[in-house]
Amino acid sequence: MQHYLQFTDLEPDQYAYLFERAHVIKRKFKAYERHQTLADRTLVMIFEKASTRTRVSFEAGMYQLGGTVVHLTTADSQLGRAEPIEDSARVISRMVDLVMIRTFEQSKIERFAAHSRVPVINGLTNEFHPCQILADIFTFIEHRGSIKGKTIAWVGDGNNMANTWLQAAELLDFTVHVSTPHGYEVNEETAGIAGRIRADRYQIYNNPVDACRDADLVTTDVWTSMGFEAENEARKKAFAAWCVNAEMMAAAKPNALFMHCLPAHRGEEVTTDVIDGPQSVVWEEAENRMHVQKALMEYLLLGRVD
Repeated sequence: MQHYLQFTDLEPDQYAYLFERAHVIKRKFKAYERHQTLADRTLVMIFEKASTRTRVSFEAGMYQLGGTVVHLTTADSQLGRAEPIEDSARVISRMVDLVMIRTFEQSKIERFAAHSRVPVINGLTNEFHPCQILADIFTFIEHRGSIKGKTIAWVGDGNNMANTWLQAAELLDFTVHVSTPHGYEVNEETAGIAGRIRADRYQIYNNPVDACRDADLVTTDVWTSMGFEAENEARKKAFAAWCVNAEMMAAAKPNALFMHCLPAHRGEEVTTDVIDGPQSVVWEEAENRMHVQKALMEYLLLGRVD
């Protein structure tokens, strides 16, 4: 049994398969071809953090694969009350085939997975967001080919997205330029890269324009992630110079792409002309969450499918 709790849970050859499989699944979706490899399988989605894209992409994806979905929040399940996570995992995993959890601390999903009889997928935690980076890399491959040897510029908070990009860089052999305000840097221990990632795979820049220079992809996220709302005003001040704008995109390669995991705040982490401009692929990126997650769910339950 294979869980997917962070990007390092799979190997490069497994990712190569997933990207190719996602391409097949997406092509069938666009051609209105039925692809129901998970008929009679059940996914339970557990949300401690609300989400539009995560719910729609997993729920629609599982139904398209022929399966069924149970949606739970901590408000309407024992997860929000006194029952230990371990006991909830033991019970829920006896009734379904697959579990997706979107929560706060990574430790919660790890505790659940340790006592689950079925695969568990990380829909987002404070520390990691592997399904989003899976979609982002697939989107890059669709538009520009292999990501190996390419340069990704991360501008903004050293958050779960940044952590996961760095794990992916180490595994899939590309470089990430990171620029964050002082006090919001990537925590290498939390990211799981301390003492591991090669220096040429992770480079830090004080100036975000320098981070974008010659990049193949410029990407960012909201300045205040869910759970950090009390810091919003302080973050707006600290991040003022980290708004991805035309100057940053001009410093990147002429054919550089722009990505954002959404939802976006135009005028904060990105200007309107960039996110709505010709280099932006945010809408394809959002759609691709569904296609790569369909490939992931299929793989975790069936292995490689011919």
